[in-house]
Amino acid sequence: MSATVESGTANAGESSKSASAILWAVDVAVLVYLALDIVAQILPPHYNPVNTAESDLAVGPFGYIMALNFVNRGLLSLAFLYALGRALRSLGVDTAKYTRGLLLLGIWGAGALLLALFPTDVPATPVSWHGLIHLVVAFFAFVGGALGALQLSLKFGDDPVLRGLKRVALPVAAIAVLFLVLLFGLPFILPHLASRIGGVTERVLIGSVLVWMVVVSTHFARGHAPRATL
Repeated sequence: MSATVESGTANAGESSKSASAILWAVDVAVLVYLALDIVAQILPPHYNPVNTAESDLAVGPFGYIMALNFVNRGLLSLAFLYALGRALRSLGVDTAKYTRGLLLLGIWGAGALLLALFPTDVPATPVSWHGLIHLVVAFFAFVGGALGALQLSLKFGDDPVLRGLKRVALPVAAIAVLFLVLLFGLPFILPHLASRIGGVTERVLIGSVLVWMVVVSTHFARGHAPRATL
């Protein structure tokens, strides 16, 4: 029995260390994302970040930078999900209840990869076939990112060892959900305002999901003592 406990603890410890390394890498990748986003923004054709979507940065002479950044966002998100799953298992918590949130964030991550393949239309009309795919994918990706963060944040509260994380993660997830509603709701309520601040609204939404990921990944990367399993 003692040997089984020690073996389980050792395996959990190794899993936790491996997950921590990936999660620290996720934090670095988010910083890279921010840096590439800034570089793409300052290069021609100088799209206005206040009223134009981030996806517009992938169209133009330097559009490949933003396209690569979409790939970066997708890969870092999928790596985050993989490492988060391992970190949760190393703590001995019931991972089944996190499935919905993980799937939603999986849509966010996979969506970013697809956005790199199907560029948006600049200007937005007329809409091409690849532009239409881009719009549909972006919608589901944004919904998945915001609601996935919210779902996982709420579930953190079910486990005593993660309640402290919930107190930090939930407000960030709430901001993401708020700007998700603004991004897709304002065009119906205040279309003129939506056209003027759509770029900011979208960027705050994306930024909130990424900040949420950094908060969660940093929390787990710092390490927790895994529970021994018999």
